[in-house]
Amino acid sequence: MKLQNLLLLCSLVAFSATSTATTHAQDEYDYIPTPLADQKADLIDDDSDGVINARDLCVVTPNGSVIDNDGCEKHIDTTQSMAIRVLFDNNSTTIKSVFQNQIRQMADFLKAYPDTTIEIQGYASIVGNPEKNLVLSQNRADAVRQAIINNGISPNRLTIVGFGDTKPEELGSNEFSHAMNRKVVASVVGYKGEVEKQWTIFTKIDK
Repeated sequence: MKLQNLLLLCSLVAFSATSTATTHAQDEYDYIPTPLADQKADLIDDDSDGVINARDLCVVTPNGSVIDNDGCEKHIDTTQSMAIRVLFDNNSTTIKSVFQNQIRQMADFLKAYPDTTIEIQGYASIVGNPEKNLVLSQNRADAVRQAIINNGISPNRLTIVGFGDTKPEELGSNEFSHAMNRKVVASVVGYKGEVEKQWTIFTKIDK
């Protein structure tokens, strides 16, 4: 009987010690304030593209554009081309008013694609002296070049070449063939990477 009482007493002492230790640990936990987290990453998204500043390699992205994992907008490569064809009267370098719109359109295109340059090519019909026709074709090309410059394009983006009557478009000797061969032509291709836009309910799908 004494042995049982002794064992019971030991059990009570052990339980009491465990309970006291648990209480002390809880008291210490309540007493010590929880330390503030040391946040080193910037979780703000300044440009609202869905990528936080800490991971955003492109801090300013266009609104509504498709974004990659680095927070940069995706681009679609596009190309456009422009060409002019100006016809002249016999032995003339005067640009007729009907062709002025082509000149303006070419100037606008060059403004939209500032990295482009063009070669303006002048031609002449087989009527007359070949040497004079060479000079005439160069002067025609220069007249078109000057007209484009007058529309706001830098001269160093425009070069000219004259072919005289050596490369006729029409091989006939009639007036129609001569008229088609008295010309200046130029063409240019512009490249631009456009931002790919996210789909919205207002997105138009090409059919």
